[in-house]
Amino acid sequence: MIQQAGERRDEIVRAWQTVRNHLRESAGARLFDQWLKPMTLIESTEPDIVRLGLPSPFMTNWVRSHYAERLFQEFRAQVPGVRQVSIETARAVAEPAVLAAPVAPAPVAVRTAPTPLLDPRLTFDRFVVDTSNRVAFNAAKALAEPGAPRFSPLFLHSGTGQGKTHLMHAIGHAYLAAVPEAVVICMSAERFMFEFVQALRARDTFSFKARLRAADLLLIDDLQFIAGKDSTQEEFFHTINEIMAAGKRIVITADRCPQALDGVEPRILSRLAGGLVADIKTPEPALRRAILDRRCGELADLLVPEEVRALLATRITANIRELEGALNRVAAYAQLTGDTIDVDFAVATLGDVLRGSQRRITIDEIQRAVSTHFELKPLELISARRARVVARPRQIAMYLAKRLTTRSLPEIGRKFGGRDHSTVIHAVRRIEELRDTDRDVDGAVRHLMHQLEG
Repeated sequence: MIQQAGERRDEIVRAWQTVRNHLRESAGARLFDQWLKPMTLIESTEPDIVRLGLPSPFMTNWVRSHYAERLFQEFRAQVPGVRQVSIETARAVAEPAVLAAPVAPAPVAVRTAPTPLLDPRLTFDRFVVDTSNRVAFNAAKALAEPGAPRFSPLFLHSGTGQGKTHLMHAIGHAYLAAVPEAVVICMSAERFMFEFVQALRARDTFSFKARLRAADLLLIDDLQFIAGKDSTQEEFFHTINEIMAAGKRIVITADRCPQALDGVEPRILSRLAGGLVADIKTPEPALRRAILDRRCGELADLLVPEEVRALLATRITANIRELEGALNRVAAYAQLTGDTIDVDFAVATLGDVLRGSQRRITIDEIQRAVSTHFELKPLELISARRARVVARPRQIAMYLAKRLTTRSLPEIGRKFGGRDHSTVIHAVRRIEELRDTDRDVDGAVRHLMHQLEG
């Protein structure tokens, strides 16, 4: 055992020089000399814990904030047995400084640096379950259990603010509670793309790859944002491939099912569809009310009357996030003003929100309504089919999206299979022309607008 500990220490000492070289190349001479060069390796009593010392608390805090995750992943890439990196304030010592005694140690366990990115509010016990989200909830709970995963990846999809991000963060919290030494990485697809591009520019893709592939649980939010980004998708494919091959866990969220993610490579979609795909539907009134009741119970010493809860649950229907935001606003105003919460107070506080909610219609709702009216499958509206039986309803749906939502032309185009904004402009103009000359088109538009606005 003593011999093994000595071998591990020698490994870490050798790895330290490699890690320093990587940091010097990626950070640049000025930043490295100012912040990272003073860092020294300190003897550790535990062979799988790396201790790094800096000469001042100020420098320690800076390195923790900017390089804790990077240092952990760099050491893990060199010595896979490393399970923790501690960044401490220690006396400055001349290099190689392997056996410096620490002064006023302030250890930071970097079990997984991305963990703080998990929102502490988004846990399973705060997620309200009903028929619209039960499958997704149960799947999330199952994936968070320790032991060999029953499936991976888990793909969660829904409209904005319906709870998919909540479930993703809840999985991270639950898995870390069950397996404290696990490496959990949570990021948006946009962040994945940004960090990959930065790594390419810095000619340091090795560290990026090593960090992500070391994850025991990888959480990627809003996959739709890498649509059309070929080099990012190439790296994303290899990342999920290696994590899955290692028997680890992946959770991915998006605003639509894999088959509807135009602009995403088929091989990625095939991988995602090979796991478990679960959707979260638009919340029914009963769920909206149950969520309000739960959140009201968490408000200390603040009474939200029955009629105010009914008002919010009835009038704010677009998504859960907006509903909770409205409740928080009412509660905050009441605490700031000292007023009693009643219907008049809620209406006065939420006037713009309540007025906006009457007009708030989503593109997903428009697509469902148009598909039902013209007896099409929703996927056909975002497909490449150009047959008139599909093209005309698609144009009507784009027209309604422009009329009834505040989404920009490029955003509307993306929701219809990644089409260009000029295609949306053409559709809007064409339907405007047809409404003056074609009674059937005008009648369909009037019926759909009445249905959606009603």
